[in-house]
Amino acid sequence: MVWRLLQQVRLLDPVNRQDWRADVLLDNDQLVAIAPQAVPADAEILPASNWILAPPLVDLYSHSGQPGYETRETLESLLAAAAAGGVQHLTLLPTTDPTIDHPAVWQALQQQIPTTAWAQVRVWGALTQGCRGTALTDLAELAASGVVGFCDDRGLTHWSLVQRALTYLQPLGKPVALWPFDPALAGNGVARQSGAATRLGLVEQPVCCETIPLLAILELARTVSTPLHLMRLSTARSVEILAKEKPAHVSASVSWLHLLFTVEDLAGYDPNLRLAPPLGTASDRQALIEGVRTGVIEAIAIDHTPLLYEEKMVSFAEALPGAIGLELALPVLWQELVAKEYLSALELWHALSTAPARILGVEPPRLELNSRNFVLFDPTVSWTVTRQSLRSRAGNTPFWEQSVRGQLVPFSPSISSGRTHRSNSSAVR
Repeated sequence: MVWRLLQQVRLLDPVNRQDWRADVLLDNDQLVAIAPQAVPADAEILPASNWILAPPLVDLYSHSGQPGYETRETLESLLAAAAAGGVQHLTLLPTTDPTIDHPAVWQALQQQIPTTAWAQVRVWGALTQGCRGTALTDLAELAASGVVGFCDDRGLTHWSLVQRALTYLQPLGKPVALWPFDPALAGNGVARQSGAATRLGLVEQPVCCETIPLLAILELARTVSTPLHLMRLSTARSVEILAKEKPAHVSASVSWLHLLFTVEDLAGYDPNLRLAPPLGTASDRQALIEGVRTGVIEAIAIDHTPLLYEEKMVSFAEALPGAIGLELALPVLWQELVAKEYLSALELWHALSTAPARILGVEPPRLELNSRNFVLFDPTVSWTVTRQSLRSRAGNTPFWEQSVRGQLVPFSPSISSGRTHRSNSSAVR
């Protein structure tokens, strides 16, 4: 038994919107008391005014390499990366191989999840067979297997199929996540339509490839009460539409990197900034941040997408889209949004923890006594993003070999649960 008294640690309670300081007593990695009346004589006294104690994070959607793409990421490395970033609740997209379009696939995946992991895994079931967008899966059977909701991780424009799915799922109460994206309108675009994209010689993707399907989805949402989630919003126009048109049973999220970078940052043609949807303009970024601040966009998704070195280290337009983020999202968002006062600490934590849980239809994480359901975060410590410091097998991040500020304190529950995986695979950076 190791007692630690954290003196004047900053506590964040996004569920009740409380931000305060208090002494906190820990027993090993359990939260024993807040403002304790008595402290064990042998307790280690730690000045903690720089530290943040808050509920763990909830990620709305991320990719797993296992099954099918284990050279990119295994479940072991994925859960270790999640734990390193304070993400206790991880929700995986169904685009594995085989796709999670049948209960047997999800049941087989559950058997491969390390039982000692601090992070917990849920999955989105495929909305259509093979995530191909042509024929619906057995939605009722998948729902009964325990999937958290349904998603194809692709732009669907077969509107009669989408309407039929929403109608079938209405009595089940499971959320449906849709990405407002029209691949036909997008063409081969790799940068948001803008003067900067033109100057850089990058094929442009028009705003309407997001806004036209967004408007169609919102119209369909008026016909059913099925919980509906809009993924990966990326333009100011989408935020404007949602502020006026969003029904109560519709929620929205933005991927974390779209809150940090713009098309101007593509001047170096870093393939790790090749994302889907592509980065937008400074106005897009500002509108997305304001959307999170006001609650028009409820959640920030990490959308962790591990890729191999050879899948990224090609020309910008040929690189597969996506970046990792489970270990990086919290520290970078804190430094770029909270420290610079774009968002308050509670607004950021609400968008990374409470709101995603509510969208998924699960109980939001709370600070509870005699539990390990918390993270202890130090926003002042600096570390460098390298193969040695990352738990993920993949290294596709624009922060590679850069210094990042913010990391979990060594005796956080996620760290003490034994994150030991490190990969030496030659297939990654």
